[in-house]
Amino acid sequence: MGYKSDIEIAQDAKMKRINDIAASIGIPDRYIENYGRYKAKIDYRYYTDELADRPDAKLVLVTAINPTPAGEGKTTTTIGVADAMNRLGKKTMVALREPSLGPVFGVKGGAAGGGYAQVVPMEDINLHFTGDLHAIGAANNLIAAMLDNHIHQGNALDIDTNKVTWRRCVDMNDRQLRSIVDGLGSKADGVTRQDGFDITVASEIMAVFCLAKDITDLKERVARIIVAYSRTGKPVTAGDLNAQGAVAALLKDALKPNLVQTLEGTPAFIHGGPFANIAHGCNSVIATKMGMKLADYMVTEAGFGADLGAEKFVDIKCRMSGLRPNAVILVATIKALKYNGGVAKADLQEENLNALKKGIPNLLKHIENITKVYGLPAVVAINKFPTDTQRELDLVREKCRELGVHVALSDVWAGGGAGGRELAEEVIRLCEGESTMRFVYDTEASIQDKIEAIAGEVYGADGVDYTPKAIREIRNLESIGLGNLPVCMAKNQYSLTDDPKKLGRPEGFRITIRDIAASAGAGFLVALTGDIMKMPGLPKVPSAEKIDVDEDGVISGLF
Repeated sequence: MGYKSDIEIAQDAKMKRINDIAASIGIPDRYIENYGRYKAKIDYRYYTDELADRPDAKLVLVTAINPTPAGEGKTTTTIGVADAMNRLGKKTMVALREPSLGPVFGVKGGAAGGGYAQVVPMEDINLHFTGDLHAIGAANNLIAAMLDNHIHQGNALDIDTNKVTWRRCVDMNDRQLRSIVDGLGSKADGVTRQDGFDITVASEIMAVFCLAKDITDLKERVARIIVAYSRTGKPVTAGDLNAQGAVAALLKDALKPNLVQTLEGTPAFIHGGPFANIAHGCNSVIATKMGMKLADYMVTEAGFGADLGAEKFVDIKCRMSGLRPNAVILVATIKALKYNGGVAKADLQEENLNALKKGIPNLLKHIENITKVYGLPAVVAINKFPTDTQRELDLVREKCRELGVHVALSDVWAGGGAGGRELAEEVIRLCEGESTMRFVYDTEASIQDKIEAIAGEVYGADGVDYTPKAIREIRNLESIGLGNLPVCMAKNQYSLTDDPKKLGRPEGFRITIRDIAASAGAGFLVALTGDIMKMPGLPKVPSAEKIDVDEDGVISGLF
């Protein structure tokens, strides 16, 4: 008898009505806006009107080693451990990012968990959901349209068309749109200039959306977004275009967190979705904070490894919101560690202690980041596979024990919450104390000092090199008063370095910053490394080729 696929498990689920899920955590009907039977938005005013004075839940952050083709299962672990904690009698909620259509149709597939640790309705969550990403894309492109219209209508702000920094966006991996020329045609068709598209989740509107605390804060942040520079070098903002009101009108409903459920009925907020390699990689502050008033434990995740998403969770999201995690789960698999040790994907099922020894340093570096750099207690969650041998598991335990960190086996893919009991018990134990989190750098340090702190302490680099373009832009950002903002590093997710082919724990490397840009509305600077780009492309065989729908409307191929 074969295993059911993720989508088959999700489609077999007996979901509770979303109003019953909301009632289980005490949300009054007047704050619930239904999107069918199994999805709802919760009015963000519920937080300020009724929740602000309640005590906060313990906050658990889930992160991982550098991702590999073997997979780690971070979202699956996040969902499964929350189910396990509820089974242990601990009132627990989940907060996750919304999937982007880019990876759904590209390489990654869906982002709703897997096996018996999923959020449902899985197909809706992975596709259009409640329309938030479409609203964010429309808001981004409204600013672009107003900007080009301003230039066409006389350019009162004296915008230099060679220094327009605001790009259009689309929620799809479409390399054809990375670099384009638009405004072709007659004078009435606009001003001809070089332009391009980013993927929606890389838009600054997404970052603003996820960090805003309410509609007023959203408008203020949008107004600060730098969209271009004048011919004299003065920043031109979305506020100069009077765009903030219309943008907020497009986003007023999207700003309300989306409530769904896990397969076991654990309430889950899924809201916002910036990528962690090109943005800050965390769900919305509004969803996290609201959930922390409705439960005793909130389990959330940050994108990719502890070098990317977790660092940005600490240095950007926590710094801006006042959130402080009490414990961290670091997800890994034996297969992924062997891949980091040089084993080909086809051979990962075979026991290979030598390769595991070479790959474990990647895990150990991420442990050190969490415990020594961010100052937080951690547990390593090893996602269990039938091919894992006892000797391999013992080796991982031994190396982690040397750093004072416990290893818990997680079998939530196959067993749901029941398969996460050992992990849940360790998480509960780690959460007993107050948060000991610390930042990687002081924002008052120079831009270069902040970049070098991340590169040296988090990545393990020997130093940082800057292109002449990056140096010029750093000087410009400091001259216009933005030097005290946090830094969001845009780096590949596969390696601790800026070279995705250098696996494990490389030594003797340097990081190169090729450019740096202001996300003044979001409140951080984006430092670009390597060949990282804000518009991915589809792979040779995209996941979209496997997705279908039958005459009854039943979708297949999502995972």
